[in-house]
Amino acid sequence: MRKTLGWLLSLVVLIGTMGAAGATAQAATAAGPAAATDIKDQILSIPGMSLIEEKPYPGYRFFVLNYEQPVDHRQPWKGTFKQRLTLLHKDVSRPTVFFTSGYNVNTSPRRSEPTTIVDGNQISLEYRFFTPSRPDPANWGNLDIWQAASDQHRIFTALKKVYPKNWLATGGSKGGMTATYYERYYPRDMDGVVAYVAPNDVVNKEDSAYDRFFTKVGTKECRDKLNNVQREALIRREPLEAKYTAAAAANGWTFNTVGSLDKAFEAVVLDYTWAFWQYSLLSDCAAVPTAATASDQEIWDTVDTISGFSAYADQGLETYTPYYYQAGTQLGSPDIKQPHLKGLSRYGYQPPRNFVPRDIPMTFQPGVMADVDNWVRNNANQMLFVYGQNDPWGAEPFHLGYTVRDSYVMIAPGANHGANVAKLQEGEKALATAKILQWAGVAPAQTLSGRAQAPAPLAAPDPVLDQVDLRHEPQLRP
Repeated sequence: MRKTLGWLLSLVVLIGTMGAAGATAQAATAAGPAAATDIKDQILSIPGMSLIEEKPYPGYRFFVLNYEQPVDHRQPWKGTFKQRLTLLHKDVSRPTVFFTSGYNVNTSPRRSEPTTIVDGNQISLEYRFFTPSRPDPANWGNLDIWQAASDQHRIFTALKKVYPKNWLATGGSKGGMTATYYERYYPRDMDGVVAYVAPNDVVNKEDSAYDRFFTKVGTKECRDKLNNVQREALIRREPLEAKYTAAAAANGWTFNTVGSLDKAFEAVVLDYTWAFWQYSLLSDCAAVPTAATASDQEIWDTVDTISGFSAYADQGLETYTPYYYQAGTQLGSPDIKQPHLKGLSRYGYQPPRNFVPRDIPMTFQPGVMADVDNWVRNNANQMLFVYGQNDPWGAEPFHLGYTVRDSYVMIAPGANHGANVAKLQEGEKALATAKILQWAGVAPAQTLSGRAQAPAPLAAPDPVLDQVDLRHEPQLRP
């Protein structure tokens, strides 16, 4: 539950980090009435919780689990499904971070940046309708942000009895959106929220902010270079589509959902500039070929590397059907005009409807994002939003009004969609780190100047746990 820290912060004792060598499986169950009970037994005593596997990791216990959830939280008697989650267990005396990517859950041990900062436990949840966490039969009307927030609320309620210390919600991109929506619907659950690079498409049909972004990002030289590659790819549509046809045959790709190889080809090409800025840095522009002198193979290779020609094949779309469904029903998705492609583009930016099988009905609900935006502007409490300066998704960010409490929006200079607290300028990095520690209840608030040095994360770096999963997310569409 959200704590009112205020003056009580002076009473909070700084909890030191536990050395990895001392954090054995036996020590990990900590003190208290249930100390004699192994943590696995405590978790599995929760009704509806079942174990898929336990994977050893030094200093932690790591479990892959299923939790039985109602298909419809409004009508829980109408059936259940098993939702996959993982638990990176440190100690029940540590704070807990509730992480979601908004997509599938990674079943290898990982920890988010807030988990490292607070040296805590981490619950990672697979988003409903991503397989295998999909009801059968699948009533797609039960895939919405309130149902997903209710999944989190129900898991938090069950696990709070085992992990009684402070909780933070976090995630990046769609995961950052998910953490925000969870806070909107269940504001009393978490003690703080750290939302990374979370898009906020309030009015789905008004996307001029993205067009303005693409006229200013980076340098004119880089923008022109990327635009010229896109133009050249569409000018050379015939030889490049011949390569695409061969690649599709070799890989077994089909295009029933999007409708044709030609539509898929253009969708990949139109993603090129967006995907570059989302995943690359300005310095990477040096590797982009000069379109006028590039061979067909060089144009193919750069588009495939940055956008990925498998993305709009049925096999590439299938994993992300729940995402495109949500983009076309609630989340919204950006449209960019790309005037440099006038006369060459046949389809423009294609809508999410083109990427979801036609037997799944979709109706857009225009008021949902406006409701979330209004709530955040007026009610945000202990929330931190982090964006990358050169990330297209930051063109429509969350904003904070005058009535919010202890909440912040920060921008990492030159960063892309991988922006985080570590990439902020020193003053903001120090403030953000101190706030995360404060909200987690493991350090008192600090008086910070703009030149303050950021407190160090409480957990030691770990090259395996802290690695970033570079799985490309799909591009949001109108």
